[in-house]
Amino acid sequence: MKYAYYPGCSLEVNSASYDVSTRAVMEKLGLQLDELDDWNCCGATEYFTQDELVATSVIARNLALVDKDHDQLVAPCAACYLNLKKVDKLMCDHADMNAQINQALAAGNLKYKAGRVRVRHLLDVIYTDVGEAALKAKLVQPLNGLRVAAYYGCQVVRPVGEFDNPEYPMKMDEMFQWLGAEVVDYPVKSHCCGGHMTQLSEDMAFEMIRRLLQSAADYRADLILTMCPMCQLNLDAYQGRVNNYFNTNFRLPIVFFTQMLGVALGIDMKKLGFGKELVAAEPVIRAKLEGQAAGATA
Repeated sequence: MKYAYYPGCSLEVNSASYDVSTRAVMEKLGLQLDELDDWNCCGATEYFTQDELVATSVIARNLALVDKDHDQLVAPCAACYLNLKKVDKLMCDHADMNAQINQALAAGNLKYKAGRVRVRHLLDVIYTDVGEAALKAKLVQPLNGLRVAAYYGCQVVRPVGEFDNPEYPMKMDEMFQWLGAEVVDYPVKSHCCGGHMTQLSEDMAFEMIRRLLQSAADYRADLILTMCPMCQLNLDAYQGRVNNYFNTNFRLPIVFFTQMLGVALGIDMKKLGFGKELVAAEPVIRAKLEGQAAGATA
């Protein structure tokens, strides 16, 4: 199967490990990703506060770039996925906005027929199009002995996610159970990480991050899996400052779900982008998996 691929800005720089692990995993699974030519930034959430027509037109441009050979667009980034999905729905539901956006696109010799492209998150593609049997068939390194907290964040499953329960999503949990991991109960799995709140109120931002880390620690998770660049950045980059602020001692690696999926599929960790995170994940993963293997052969 083949999909048009929209990596987004974060995956080119601070979340490059998400991009490389996505490409490695999809290749291993036999799924073809065709990156959009000349794609542009989705504007994240900020642009909508400035000019709705410009913001939606900028996003719609990426939908218009999907060629006739593709009818599905995969976006791993939560904000990118939400924006692309939201604008397509907006154009489907509002003829006047659809006309205005296409008028803007015409300036670049582009047009987009609302609803032509199905926007999907990477988790949905792997869970639905690959599925349990095929993943288990390709399993090389079972994740037995590894306790993981599956963190979805607030953007992928709502308001227009549709592929999972918006209040208590389970598809990432189920996927890693298929792979042998012990997925801990994580009541805050769809809570917000704070986004850019650190720029507005560190007190509030640090408390939001602390709650997420504390819940994972309370359930003795070895690491947190995420599928959002902003969530990974906040929980990883600010973990030290949260410790200083609250006098805590969290040392939880925060990794993208594609990285751990790649480990399970037998892909070399160097090819999955490990080592870019501030709280090192590789030593924890190796210790757990090697310890489990040693126990099994004893």
